[in-house]
Amino acid sequence: MSRLAINGGTPVRTRPFPRWPVWDATEKQALIEVLESGQWGAYGQETSRVAQFEQAFARAHHARLGYCVTTGTAALETALRAIEIDYGDEVIVPPYTFIATASACLLVGALPVFADIDPQTYTLDPAQVERAITPRTRAIIPVHIGGCPADMDGILAVARRHGLRVIEDACQAHTAAWDGQRVGSIGDLGCFSFQASKNINAGEGGIVLTSDEVLGVRCWSYRNCGRIPAGHWYQHEMLGTNHRMTEWQGAVLLAQLGRMEELARRREENGRYLARALAEIGGFEPQARPPKVTQHAYHLFIARYHAEAFGGLPRAAFLNALQAEGIPCSKGYVPLYDLPAIRRERGRLMRFVRGSTATDERPRCPVTDRACAEESVWFSQAVLLGERHDMDDIVEAITRIRRHADQVPR
Repeated sequence: MSRLAINGGTPVRTRPFPRWPVWDATEKQALIEVLESGQWGAYGQETSRVAQFEQAFARAHHARLGYCVTTGTAALETALRAIEIDYGDEVIVPPYTFIATASACLLVGALPVFADIDPQTYTLDPAQVERAITPRTRAIIPVHIGGCPADMDGILAVARRHGLRVIEDACQAHTAAWDGQRVGSIGDLGCFSFQASKNINAGEGGIVLTSDEVLGVRCWSYRNCGRIPAGHWYQHEMLGTNHRMTEWQGAVLLAQLGRMEELARRREENGRYLARALAEIGGFEPQARPPKVTQHAYHLFIARYHAEAFGGLPRAAFLNALQAEGIPCSKGYVPLYDLPAIRRERGRLMRFVRGSTATDERPRCPVTDRACAEESVWFSQAVLLGERHDMDDIVEAITRIRRHADQVPR
């Protein structure tokens, strides 16, 4: 079979990959129970479904405390409030991530400072973090991108040397582990998302984990309009907001938690198999997995595409050809510093803090630029919920395209 699907040939794959979300009668019954209970909000109920999920999810990720919020973005904002970030403080973040990692900083008045990523893992490079530190730096937010834990040994070493807080953005990394410890419990605080695409899905939602009692009280207070745990309804001791999760989401999340480990195991097995198989093709290099990554969440399967191995075929043309073969894929992120919203708000905050003549120059992050413009290729986590033959279809499709790259329209 030499004719590529993009040129009218038969695609490698015509059947769909597994659906997402995964659900059954468990979620349905849980939602009915919430409906009939009349208790649709979780505030003040120690036995609420939200409270049960907080405890179970924290325990599963080796943390003592968990605080559910409305979104993963709200989780990051809550964590930043908990460490008392102030106007003009600097927080070091990677530019290869979803906008929330940086926008959460701006929403609390902090300046996101971009440090480049490691060229093999696409996670925050500790050496670049160290170079980005200034007297205004207060915290570091490593992102466990695609479910691959960042170099937490390196990040924590930098943080200790400079007295900085560490907030883990684990929004894509449910069940991932670094050196045997689940992410989200390694830094001062960890943040997860339950948005519709995530490995645990409640449509929306998030959680902040910590084992620090003081930080925990601040998280509880901020998401509860600034109330204090033992205070009165109208006793507001800090400026907060309403980021409380409903019992509807708590019910769904408890049901989802029941299958979290099994689905994580399946993604891990398929991800490892696919990585080994793709590494043999040449020119399509899976995201590196450091030895201390003892569990990868595989929210995304990320690979680096090398056009020279495909006869100079541009990545956009490769992706079109791969999609035509029945393999869902995408190019992934654009650099955060190129997004108009981030550029505009960073510039405004910088001028406010440093004076009207301050300029916001485009950061020099060549690894991120190359990843976004030329290299990165993504497969979603649902693809990895299939069987071994589903992974083989991906390998076959990429092999076909490499073999007949000269036939792909450019």
